[in-house]
Amino acid sequence: MPQGQATKVKKKKKSVLKRAAQSRQRAEVNRANRTRVRTAIKRLRTAITAGDSTAAGNLLHPTLSAIDQAIAKGVLHENTGNRYKSRLAVAYNELKAKPAQ
Repeated sequence: MPQGQATKVKKKKKSVLKRAAQSRQRAEVNRANRTRVRTAIKRLRTAITAGDSTAAGNLLHPTLSAIDQAIAKGVLHENTGNRYKSRLAVAYNELKAKPAQ
């Protein structure tokens, strides 16, 4: 279902109405969690591309934690979250190793 579109309820049974309401609530919670993760990833990526290793270091742990929480809540698939974490860690490690050379 496209984002922002309400669930259409054809039947007026009590259980159908309750299920539709639960579905809307879950979608809202999932959207908030997904937004939080994406924002954290974007902030970390901008710090890495800017070459700011201290800011990237401060953002790395909260970002990885947010990804783990999204995996636990079922917002992200485990493999997807682990792929994000791996790529972010590799980029951060390259940034950290660059001044040493």
